[in-house]
Order: sequence, then C-alpha cells, then structure tokens
Amino acid sequence: MHPDILGWVATLVLVATLVRQMIKQHRAAHPETVSRWLFLGQMSASALFTLYSYLLGSSVFVVTNLLLLGTAITGQFLAWRRRQRSTTPPPPC
Repeated sequence: MHPDILGWVATLVLVATLVRQMIKQHRAAHPETVSRWLFLGQMSASALFTLYSYLLGSSVFVVTNLLLLGTAITGQFLAWRRRQRSTTPPPPC
C-alpha cells in the first residue's frame, strides 16, 4: 500500500471529526465557552503547516492543512454569528 493512502484516510477521519465537533459546538447552549484563542491558534498553525508542507512537497499535508484552516475559519465564523444573534435585541412588535 502506498503511504499516501494512509495520509488521505487520516485526513478524512480528522476532517470528519472536526466537522462533527463544529456542528456540536454550533448547537451548544453556550458556544461562547470555546476560546477565540483556540480558533486563532488553529488558524495560525494550519496556515504555517500548509506552507511547511508545500515547501516539503507533500500534497497530502498541504490539502490536510488547508482543510484544517477551512474548519477553523468556518468555526470562527459560526461562533461569531451565534454571538451576534445572542446580543442582537429582537425587533419591535
């Protein structure tokens, strides 16, 4: 078996896990308990690992880290949107 196959399978498992966690967090009663620093750290690390993987010529890790960056950005957006909704007063009747 080619080693890249293991890398792609690991990528699928990791991304599926993160997407599931994002959904769970988005539906949570108190999403604000997740630190913004977690998202910022994940985004920074993913961007740096993407560059690192590109420089090494590893397409599996370039794609994996781009997907991780995408989940971090999506998670941050969903958390921001949810916070906006919870602080916006309802429209007048």
